[in-house]
Amino acid sequence: MTDHTGIDPRAPRFAAWITSGLLLIAVLLGLLDTDPYPYDAAFWLTLAIAALFLWGVLSPTTSPWSVLYRRVVRPRLAAPQELEDPRPPRFAQGVGLTVVGVGLLLHLGGVPLGLVVATSAAFIAAFLNAAFGFCLGCQMYLLLQRLVAVPRATSRR
Repeated sequence: MTDHTGIDPRAPRFAAWITSGLLLIAVLLGLLDTDPYPYDAAFWLTLAIAALFLWGVLSPTTSPWSVLYRRVVRPRLAAPQELEDPRPPRFAQGVGLTVVGVGLLLHLGGVPLGLVVATSAAFIAAFLNAAFGFCLGCQMYLLLQRLVAVPRATSRR
């Protein structure tokens, strides 16, 4: 299931704009909610965001933002000057899923502001990608690739 075909680098940034908007709404809902009941609007929106992250990990080409970009946005743009490796953005989706997943678990565990802190962290990462093209999850992927590629020192006897 590894696809090394290049992708339009503008597609992940497009998705990051939508995701950062949804995450900002989740943060605000979490801050404004005074009801201690765990199944509030912030919880449900974050659960939906987590599902979208999971979709982006399992099937990035069929995820809603990918389809929307390919069908509506991409036809109106010039061809990209270069293509991007899809593995770092896919890994970044997994990082986003992990962060909001931890927030959901903290929220269900009754940790005050756990969901708000997690969705805020995910928002910052998504916004950095959307606004500046700096993908934290992609950078993590590249760093991990470098660490794995470093030859292990052999022990001397």
